Amino acid sequence: MDSTKTNTETTINMPESKSTKGKAMAYTAITNATPHRQGGWKRGVAIFDFILRICALVAALVATTTMGTTDQTLPFFTQFFQFQASYDDLPTFTFFVVANAIASGYLVLSLPFSIIGIVRPHAAGIKLLLLILDTVLVAFTAAAAASAAAIVYLAHNGNSTTNWLAICQQFTDFCQKVSGAVVASFIAAAIFIFLVVLSAVALRRH
Repeated sequence: MDSTKTNTETTINMPESKSTKGKAMAYTAITNATPHRQGGWKRGVAIFDFILRICALVAALVATTTMGTTDQTLPFFTQFFQFQASYDDLPTFTFFVVANAIASGYLVLSLPFSIIGIVRPHAAGIKLLLLILDTVLVAFTAAAAASAAAIVYLAHNGNSTTNWLAICQQFTDFCQKVSGAVVASFIAAAIFIFLVVLSAVALRRH
């Protein structure tokens, strides 16, 4: 007689230890939480970037309007000569107004891109574009502010070697306004520098 042997396979289920379960759950929680933490950090940087751009816009607009409306006429004058000082008498001040006006226009146009950076904090292309343009505007506004500051210094102190008189002793209002405009422009340039550093850090941590 043929005997038939039936082979059966036995599967042994080993219970998973509590420590293994705990490690797996902790790893899953850390993995899931990491993108949220990174996104939250980048969103916070983008919000700060937006606030700084508004501050720079205010500073650039103040510099532009203050310098562009600076004009003073002394109360005493003769029939053939009148003492008057205006920003457009000096090409340096004219360049100052144009440079800060361009910076103001750029900041207005950059605000929508900054908002996109808040909505999409992981978008590196927008940050790189703003980083390049911000770097250009740093040089632009700093050059305008520095050149205007040199003229303001001469207006306050004069230069005895070249016989340049200190006109601020007579044109006090004119010098106060142009000095305030130069300070506002330096503030805008400093904010641009901070924006460049902030964008570079955000791209480095991307």
